[in-house]
Order: sequence, then structure tokens, then C-alpha cells
Amino acid sequence: MKNLLLGLMTFILMFIFSGCENKKGTFLEIVNSQNSHEQSVLKLQNIIRDQGLTLFDTIDHQANATTVKLDLKPTTVVVFGNPKMGTVLMNCNPTMGLELPLRILISTDYEGLTTFTYTNPEYWSLKHNIKDKNCLSILQKAKGALADLTEKSSQK
Repeated sequence: MKNLLLGLMTFILMFIFSGCENKKGTFLEIVNSQNSHEQSVLKLQNIIRDQGLTLFDTIDHQANATTVKLDLKPTTVVVFGNPKMGTVLMNCNPTMGLELPLRILISTDYEGLTTFTYTNPEYWSLKHNIKDKNCLSILQKAKGALADLTEKSSQK
């Protein structure tokens, strides 16, 4: 009987932890870049401008860390958006203002790999209880736009 309970508990734990590697429903999307950190940032900024989006700011966390005498690998956040789209989303739920304008993190790890990271907009529909079909459609478009921006910016 003890062995049966132990086996059942092992099966349940394996079942629970087998979902840990599941990518479905992840909140963060990560795209590897073929470019250096600096090139990745510049390319993303240029593509944002070329697509008629508003580039609000670029935050250099590495430079900010240096001002307080700390070290940080290259880490930059590019803040941008489409005020027309953002206004519609905030009319669906004002808390969407926490997510807007859009942001993409460009970071380089200790092995020199540069990546783009952004929040999957589908997550926002859950986080902010968005149920309006028009707003859900905009979130889908935002997901595609972020994927397109990071894919284009990651290429040589």
C-alpha cells in the first residue's frame, strides 16, 4: 500500500511539473538578435520611425547603472507606440495605461547573445479583463506588430 501511494504521488508530481516547459500562454516573447546590442537598438528605432510609430524614449539601463557606480550588461528599453491605438485600448479599460506605450527590452547576456523581449499583448486581455471584440482585435494586431518589429530588427 505504501508503494502504491508513493507511486501515485510521484505520478501526480510528474504530471504537475510536466507543464513547466509548456510555452503556451507565456507572457514574455523573446527573439534572438543576429546583431550587436547597439545595432539592435538602432535598427529597432529606425524601423519604428519608418513604420510611422511614435518613438517616445530610449532608456539605457547600463548607462544609468554606471551613474551609481554599478555594472550592468547592455540593457536598453525602447518605448514607442501608436497613440490612436493606445487611446482605444485605454477606453476599453483605463488600466491599459499601465502597459502603454509599448516597450521592447534589448539585452545582452554574459555570452554576448543579444535578445529582444516584450510582453505578449494577449496577456493584457486577461490582466485587464478586456472582452470588447474591437479591443481584442487591436491586441491581436499589436501582437503581430511586436513580432514583426522584433523579427525585422533581429536580422542582419
